[in-house]
Amino acid sequence: MSETTTALSAQKRERTGSRYARRIRQAGGLPGVLYGHKEEPVSITLDAHTAIGYISKGEKVFHMDLEGHKQYVLLKDIGYDYLGTNIIHVDFARVDMDERVDTKARLKFVGDAEGLKTAGAIMMHPLTELQLNCTVTNLPDDIIVDVTEMKVGDVLHASDVKLPKETMILLTDPHAIVAQIIMKAVQEEEGEAAEVGGDGTEPEVIAEKKESEG
Repeated sequence: MSETTTALSAQKRERTGSRYARRIRQAGGLPGVLYGHKEEPVSITLDAHTAIGYISKGEKVFHMDLEGHKQYVLLKDIGYDYLGTNIIHVDFARVDMDERVDTKARLKFVGDAEGLKTAGAIMMHPLTELQLNCTVTNLPDDIIVDVTEMKVGDVLHASDVKLPKETMILLTDPHAIVAQIIMKAVQEEEGEAAEVGGDGTEPEVIAEKKESEG
């Protein structure tokens, strides 16, 4: 949980665009944008090493010092390079510490499921995160999901997951499947049936047109 905030310094930047953003990164900076609370968006520059270090640790709420003006901000979006590995841009939103925001939290599955002791049983995780609405001070880093009691055929829905705080509101479809245990053999048979059209018939082959046609 984000019970405390991390200090982060930023400077305004007058020039925008990919060329200037590239120069900022080459100089050890990280381009970003600060917006929200009915104020004009501001293009900013942060120290890349410091900012990316905090972000990599999962920090989301910061006490930002923007050239002497201090305010609380929430990390809203991260831009990556074309390989999807390096952070090249960040967006922050101004927030009050007691306001509610929409966010996402990773699901952390713990426990040895009872059903996985059955030969051929596998666990599926269609969802790896949940969307929530909560206060800024209660932003969860992850949500613990205990699967110890799950047996073959059991299905865990989003609504079954216990949220860390009672004040949190689930935004993900409550019927969405978070985890389920199925038999691998059944899954393979269903896949094979789908490949032959589901009824075992071979697909119709349309003969090629003769050269004399058309």
